Amino acid sequence: MSAKNLTDRIIFGLKVKQARLERGMSFQELANRTGMSVSYLNEIEKGKKYPKADKIRLLAEALGIPEAALSTPRLKGPLAPVERLLRSNFLNELPLDLFGIELPKVVEIIANAPTRVGAFISTLVELARNYAVGQQHFYFASLRSYLELHSNYFEEIEQKVDEFVERHHVPTQGRVPLKLLEQLLERTYGYTIVPNGLDPYPELQHIRSVFLPKSKWLLLNSRLTETQKAFQLGKELGFNYQKLKARAYTASLLRVHSFEEVISHFKAGYFSAALLINRNSFIKDLQAFFASPHWNSTYLLQLLDKYGASPEMLVQRMTNLLPSHFGIEKLFALRITQTPSTGVYKVDKELYLNHDHRLHSNERSEHYCRRWRSISLLKELYQQQVNGPSRTIAAAQRSVFHNGDEYLSITIARAAYPTPDQNVSMTLGLLIDDALKEKVSFLNDPTIPTQLVNLTCERCELTECVDRAAPPIVVQQKQARRRVHEILQKLIEEE
Repeated sequence: MSAKNLTDRIIFGLKVKQARLERGMSFQELANRTGMSVSYLNEIEKGKKYPKADKIRLLAEALGIPEAALSTPRLKGPLAPVERLLRSNFLNELPLDLFGIELPKVVEIIANAPTRVGAFISTLVELARNYAVGQQHFYFASLRSYLELHSNYFEEIEQKVDEFVERHHVPTQGRVPLKLLEQLLERTYGYTIVPNGLDPYPELQHIRSVFLPKSKWLLLNSRLTETQKAFQLGKELGFNYQKLKARAYTASLLRVHSFEEVISHFKAGYFSAALLINRNSFIKDLQAFFASPHWNSTYLLQLLDKYGASPEMLVQRMTNLLPSHFGIEKLFALRITQTPSTGVYKVDKELYLNHDHRLHSNERSEHYCRRWRSISLLKELYQQQVNGPSRTIAAAQRSVFHNGDEYLSITIARAAYPTPDQNVSMTLGLLIDDALKEKVSFLNDPTIPTQLVNLTCERCELTECVDRAAPPIVVQQKQARRRVHEILQKLIEEE
C-alpha cells in the first residue's frame, strides 16, 4: 500500500468528517442519506477506505458540497497544517512497528482531533529542525529507545548465533580464530577478503571496511587490529546468516537511507558480538567475576584476551546478559572519545536500561563531569602514551550522583585504532540497589574509590571542585531567574 494512497485516504476521511460535523450530522443520518453502512462511513473517516466515484458522488450530495471539493486532495482552513504534515512523509519515517504501534491507530487519533494533534506533531517537526535533529539522529534515537524497551537482549538473534555455531563448529570457550571466520565468509558466502583493500584510498583511512556487493569483495583497513578484523568478519556473517538485505556497504553508517538499514546494522553487530563472545561461556565468566570478594581489573582484561574482544564488545555483551541472566536490570553503558591534541572529550555512544539515569548528554556543547572514571582513566591512558607505549587499562569507582543515586562504574580505556590521535573509554554503570548488592561480592571492596559526580560542569552546584572544566553557567542562570521570581512575588504581596 503506497504512502500516497494512505495520505489520500486520510485527507479524504478528514474532509468527510469535517463536512459532516459542520452540518451537525450523525453517522446514522449520513448513512440514511447515502445508503452506506455506519461501519463503512466510519472506516472512510478513519482513512481506512477510499470510496469509488459513485459513492463519492453520493457523499457530496448528502453533505451538500461540490463533488470536486470532496475529491480534491487538499485540506483548507484549520486542517491545512495536517495536510502539510501528511505530505511531509513524517508518519512514514516513524518506526511505529518496532514499538507495537499500528499506523491505523495513529490515523484514528489524527482523525479524531486533527487540529490539535496536527499542531502537536508539527511542533515536534519544527523543534527537530530548530535543534538540527536530522533524520539520521532520529533513527538512532529510535534505535536506542527500541533497545531500552527490550533490555538490549534479543533471544531470536542469540538463537541464530547458536544455530550458526553448531552448524559450522565454531569454538565456544574462547577466541574464535580469525582464519575460521575468513573461511566461512569465503566458502559459504563467496566473499573475497582483501586485507589491505583500503590502502590505495587515503580518504578512507578512517573507515574499517567496505563491502562491494557485485564482486563480493570485502576491503579491509590494514590498520585494524585482529580483534577489529574479527568483529567486521562476524558482522558480515551476521548480515548473510540473518538474510539482512537493507544495509550500507561501509562498516559504520556514514549516511542513513532508511530505518531498516539502521536495524540491519544493529542486528549484524549483535550477531558478531554474540558469535565472538559465546553466551553460555561468558555467563560463567561473569559469575566468577562477580563472586570474587575483591575488585579484579586483571581478570576483566584477561577476558578481553580470552575472547579476542574489544572493550566495546565486552561491555555490549554485559549489557545483553546482565538484565536477562543476572537480574541486574538498572544500568547504563557509555563510550567517550578523547582527542589528546585538543583535550576534547565527546560522548559518542550511550545506552540506558530500566532506570531514569539520563546522567549524560550527547547533544549539549557542555563539559562532561571530569570526576567520572570515564574521564580520569582516559587521562591515565594518555599519560602512559606520553611516557611510552600504552596498554588497555581498567578501573572501578563508586559514583555518587547529586540526586542520591549511586553507581558501580566499571571502565576500560584503550587507544582508538585505526583513528589517529584518539583514545576511547567504555563505561558500564550499575545502579547500586538490592539486586546489585546481592550479585556483586566485591561491591564493598575498600580499594574501589567513591567519588561525588554530576552531569556537566555547567550544571554542577559544587562550589569547590578542582576538576571543574567550565563555570556553572546553567546553575547561575537558574539562580538568577529564581531571584527575579522571588522579587516579583514579594512586590505583589506587599502591594
